[in-house]
Amino acid sequence: MFAHRKSNLAKGLAVLALLLFPPASVAQESALIQSQVLTIDSERMFAESAFGLRVIEEFNTQSRALEAENGRIEAELIAEEKELTEKRASLPVQEFRALAEAFDQKVEAIRLQQNNKSRALNQTRDAARRQFLSAVQPVLAKLMTDTNAAIIVEQRTVFISRLSIDVTALAIERLNAEIGDGSDLEPPQAPAAEQSTPQAQ
Repeated sequence: MFAHRKSNLAKGLAVLALLLFPPASVAQESALIQSQVLTIDSERMFAESAFGLRVIEEFNTQSRALEAENGRIEAELIAEEKELTEKRASLPVQEFRALAEAFDQKVEAIRLQQNNKSRALNQTRDAARRQFLSAVQPVLAKLMTDTNAAIIVEQRTVFISRLSIDVTALAIERLNAEIGDGSDLEPPQAPAAEQSTPQAQ
């Protein structure tokens, strides 16, 4: 009988503890429901979400590949320029001038092509960010409905606020649950870079 009372007491204390100290997610949503205004850190939401992490990793990988390609092309052009310079003494002036002009044109064409690749890469990243903002809107709208909020404002534009109205972590959690890393979404549209790269001869 004593053991039975002890068990009931333990259960009662457990219930009381749950009421006084609810789980973090429950406590957060309860606090949010009390506020008509929520704040969010959009940069953190992007950088820490599965979607944002994928976009950042893909951009960094492609940037490193382009940087390596630029380094390889530069080395080839330097070698070609050196070879052309060594031929200068043995070639007629007009023939050397024609070769030099052709080389300069080639360098300029490659520079333009590589700049286009870099620009296209940045445009693809920007398109992915726009896609992220589009995908997150219904998630945030549902969050506003669930918390009875009237508005969500950018945290960086707020001078001072209660931490309880910051829903960044909750938004990331819901976004990850709703769309994951976003790889199943239709790829964002961005200008394609040129596929071929002139090789140094």
